[in-house]
Amino acid sequence: MRTPSGADRSRHNKRGRSPRPGGSPPAPPDHGGRLPVALLIPGDEGMGLSALGWQAVYRLLAREPEMAVERFFLGKGFTAPISADSQRELNLFPILAASVSFEEDFLPFLRALTAAGVPSCRTERPDYPLVLVGGPIAFLNPAPLIPLADAFWVGEAEAGLVAFCQALKEAVFAGVPKADFLASVADMPGLFVPGVSKTPVRRVLAQDPESSTLLGCPVASSFTGPQAAFPDALLLEINRGCPHACRFCAAGFIYRPPRHARMSDLQALVEEANPPKVGLVGTALTDWPELMPFLRWLSARKTKFSLSSLRADGLTEELLTFLRECGIRTITLALEGASERLRRAANKRLDAEIFLEAVERAARLGVNHLRLYLIVGWPWETPEDYDELEAFLARIVAAREAGHGAKTKEFMRITLGASSLVPKPFTPMQWAPMASEASLLATQQRLRNMTKSLRGVALQVDAPFQARLQGVLSRGGEETFELVQLAATEGGWKKAMRRFEDQTAHILDRTRDEDEAFPWEVVDVGVDRASLYREWKRGWQAQLSPGCAKAGCAQCHLCGMDRWLGLTSAPAPAAAAEIEAPSTD
Repeated sequence: MRTPSGADRSRHNKRGRSPRPGGSPPAPPDHGGRLPVALLIPGDEGMGLSALGWQAVYRLLAREPEMAVERFFLGKGFTAPISADSQRELNLFPILAASVSFEEDFLPFLRALTAAGVPSCRTERPDYPLVLVGGPIAFLNPAPLIPLADAFWVGEAEAGLVAFCQALKEAVFAGVPKADFLASVADMPGLFVPGVSKTPVRRVLAQDPESSTLLGCPVASSFTGPQAAFPDALLLEINRGCPHACRFCAAGFIYRPPRHARMSDLQALVEEANPPKVGLVGTALTDWPELMPFLRWLSARKTKFSLSSLRADGLTEELLTFLRECGIRTITLALEGASERLRRAANKRLDAEIFLEAVERAARLGVNHLRLYLIVGWPWETPEDYDELEAFLARIVAAREAGHGAKTKEFMRITLGASSLVPKPFTPMQWAPMASEASLLATQQRLRNMTKSLRGVALQVDAPFQARLQGVLSRGGEETFELVQLAATEGGWKKAMRRFEDQTAHILDRTRDEDEAFPWEVVDVGVDRASLYREWKRGWQAQLSPGCAKAGCAQCHLCGMDRWLGLTSAPAPAAAAEIEAPSTD
């Protein structure tokens, strides 16, 4: 890789302009005297416009005077990856920074490097470009991409990524070899250089340890467009992390401590962008104390909005009435487990009567589509759990009919979406085996049988093969990169998985030993391993555990975040019996 030219400095007055939230695509960057940064998203433009983390990195870097950032969309059908902003080829950039959110993104990422003539194995790239991987994968389980990446950014980009890129710019322009540069920054907070950094590498986060507020501006769309999942909407991050500690949910553990945005920051972003519509993104929207005031503010300025899934216990009469007045006609609720026992095992606090009241209320107020989410494939599920689900679905339909009353023009259709459980790293489920494809297909068939006679109830299911593939890629070690290479050379995942059967069985089809070392433990997300194992045992006993304390980490000593953040030195609870389960009233 040649060193970028320092010529054309006369145009430096254009440098460092911060992108406007929700704005149009940027003008092609002028590289003169700046570090060319290729920002990759392993998907098409629609995926990029819907990925808040990737857009947050763009905003951070694009406003820096020393950076010239260009976007690359690595969707299906490309022959050679070129910049969406200047049509420059990928191999002309000294840094290729990829935001990887999903395990299935590994394949388009590898194919993009190959198509650009960039070796996919880091040992075959002694010179630039430097391949940097960030996004959730970097602090969930980076191991499968260790053979590919020169470095990983472990944690939140707001907490030091700009400083890393500035250091790289100085090294590139000074002619410092890549290996020497990586050695010099290997111990930088948040940076994991395979084979060089001391492990485990601590996740970095942009937060005052004693605050529950997101520092700086919350993440918002840098661009909007009709291709996005929420067309032409300005996406706003309302909260990061989740306090409810559901045992299957990676977001509830790897983003701790949970934090909320400030309403004033969100209002400033909306005022600047002045979008026709806003999409509120978060794992626990109804936990945000300022949700109703913010929605009323949006409505008063005639800005439409949409919300991600809601909790049944947060769907109050006031909130639902207001949502209907604003034209919201689809509501999403998470059921998660097929039975009360499974929900307790998952640490999902759901009062069946409150849930049914929410269904009745939605039908009464004119919601026309209720989406319910269910997870199947729990290690502790039995046929009796699905007997209970069948009876509960009948009660849900009855609650809908009660809500309709004598009305004949209104009808609320119900969609039950069933997804396969993928036991994820850094959750209590990391010790669990994954259900077989045959078992998952059998459960899906039972769901079809129980819903086909229910009027106005549709069933949507995932593909168990894809779920098992995700399981292998999310729980495997460095050897899993071979599977990605096989998929690239053999014509896709199915052929590759057939040649990876023995490794798949070892990765997925067994309960892990308590003390087994996991490949993802090269990073440290802050949650004690002992606390995760305690929750794994409590799951088998279907015992509820408290979620994150509202008063913050300093007042809670259950998962170790208080010690990790340096707030206390309190010892962790040693046994499940020491935890008092919360009331579900």
